[in-house]
Amino acid sequence: MLCVGLAVLVATGPAAVATRRPAALDRAGPAHDHQHAADTADTAAGRSRASAADLAVRLQALLGQHSILAADLMRSRIRGDDSFVQAANAALGENTEAMTDLVGQLFGPATGRRFGPMWSQHVVSLVTYAAAVADQDAGALTRARRELVEYEEQLADFFAGGSHGRLSRPAARAAILMHVDHLTRQADAYAAGDHATADRLYRQSYQHTYDLGLTLAEALLPAADRATLRQPIWRLRSQLGKLLAEHAALVEDVTRAAETGGPDFDAAAEMINGNTRDVAAAVDTLFGAAAARRFQALWASHVEQIVAYAGATAAGRNDRKERARASLRDFERGLAAVLAPATGGRMTPAALSAALTEHDRMLLRHADLYAAKDYQGAQEVAGRTYQHMFDLARRLADGFGAEVASRLPRGGPETGQGGLAGPR
Repeated sequence: MLCVGLAVLVATGPAAVATRRPAALDRAGPAHDHQHAADTADTAAGRSRASAADLAVRLQALLGQHSILAADLMRSRIRGDDSFVQAANAALGENTEAMTDLVGQLFGPATGRRFGPMWSQHVVSLVTYAAAVADQDAGALTRARRELVEYEEQLADFFAGGSHGRLSRPAARAAILMHVDHLTRQADAYAAGDHATADRLYRQSYQHTYDLGLTLAEALLPAADRATLRQPIWRLRSQLGKLLAEHAALVEDVTRAAETGGPDFDAAAEMINGNTRDVAAAVDTLFGAAAARRFQALWASHVEQIVAYAGATAAGRNDRKERARASLRDFERGLAAVLAPATGGRMTPAALSAALTEHDRMLLRHADLYAAKDYQGAQEVAGRTYQHMFDLARRLADGFGAEVASRLPRGGPETGQGGLAGPR
């Protein structure tokens, strides 16, 4: 059973980003060649401290998180929620800093220094677009669209130029422009009150941008590092991380809607239902239909209880909050008992239950902070929850092992090397 009970569980109740315009990309020449040699040495040292496999997953995670945070920031600007705008802007700034640092680790410090201002301006342009939508300023909207195209073409050329021919400029531009198209169209739909379309694009944006991380890693990393990204356990880790991190973000989104009683609740509930179907489809792929049915019943109940907790928080019903907590404890033990045997003893039920307990604890903490209007605290917890999902994905992939991981469908880097979820 999916989250069909979400609606009845909810009680009815009462930006600016500063950066500079990026300079044109450096031209090749003797000084550039000297810097490239230094960059190569620094990059190799950086990758020796953190494996290419870890850094590639981190790139995917940060790109996916960028998409979520950018969409949330644009939406809060459109609805005039200034306090949330500030918190979302701060979270997106931290994501941009982490992205810049990671690009420097992967591809050299000079590359990171060129990337940072361009990526920051990309964020500025998205916020400018959302402001123009909110203000219904046609002239500002036209200028924002023009700037978005300009900066996205610079970003695409930047990535294509560093790929040594493995990523063509047309392909890079198409990928970056699709990312922008998803975010601007979801903002348009959100402003128009078409929450179903806005949320469909929200998910598409996350999935596309997450997969873009692998496309870039495949294009920019040396051949020896790229081979790691084709290993079954790494591919499973990447795809589980994608689904579980999206789960965390969408649960937080629907709990925010539950606590505010906003008009976007039904669409947000359908978003998380869609993710639940995808996670269950992954279990089906890996372990078969019977395991998928058991998993889906438990996982859907988990989502419902988180939302029930949020609704009870909004209503001031501590008794209902405690019932939700008790149900979540049952979920944690139940799902751990289902998954632990699949790891062949590499993860115990107790260890799995502890990981799921921590996941629930963070989701409930996010709901509490958001209800208290501590939006900065809620964003900080959301960031930790998002990262925790990648830690769990790694433990699960290692626990399931290569034989299970080999059941993952195969595909090219443009499809995330094959995905766990079915077509939507």
